[in-house]
Amino acid sequence: MSPIPKAGLYYPSKFGMIMIKALEDVMGKNGLNAILNLAGLSNFVDNYPADNLEKTFDFADVSSINIALEEMYGPRGGRGLALRAGRATFADALKNFGALAGVGDLAFKVLPLQAKLRIGIPAMAKIFTQVSDQHSTVEERENEFVYTIHKCPVCWGRSGVDKPVCFIAVGLLQEGLKWVSGGNEFRVNESKCVALGEDICEFIIQKEPIA
Repeated sequence: MSPIPKAGLYYPSKFGMIMIKALEDVMGKNGLNAILNLAGLSNFVDNYPADNLEKTFDFADVSSINIALEEMYGPRGGRGLALRAGRATFADALKNFGALAGVGDLAFKVLPLQAKLRIGIPAMAKIFTQVSDQHSTVEERENEFVYTIHKCPVCWGRSGVDKPVCFIAVGLLQEGLKWVSGGNEFRVNESKCVALGEDICEFIIQKEPIA
């Protein structure tokens, strides 16, 4: 696997730590070390990123892990692991952030579902924009929300793929929606991907939960 050049754009160190720990939970220590070595990130073997919000986890590191999962487990297996890593990153890291703190309050919990989504999805986007170099925006349409990542770490530096590849981001959104909505699962499909030659990565979130 040829290395992805460093982006000079960063996630907080804590996001990297949680993503790597989530993969260790799923595939064990040896599996994780194999992925890190394949991704050219052997510096993280037994040396996880720090548990703080300093912007040190390069977008290229996220992208390299994503590619290594696909190469080692095949597109389908890699996709499943990437989804799990994304979900764990939200569950462990994001739900405690300021912009989402109020989502646990009783006043929020009694809101109708669509009102929760209308508040919660932009709050998720805002966190990424505030604590990382990932700029995200949200647009509401009649039956869906469009969540756009303007500089996407998950496919950073990639091209020449035949379908969207940002499953870590899909997993993050799925888990975030579940939390914001009080336990519902939602369909999230990536409709545009920079790795396909588009300008942005775009995710379509259906407003109605999966029955």
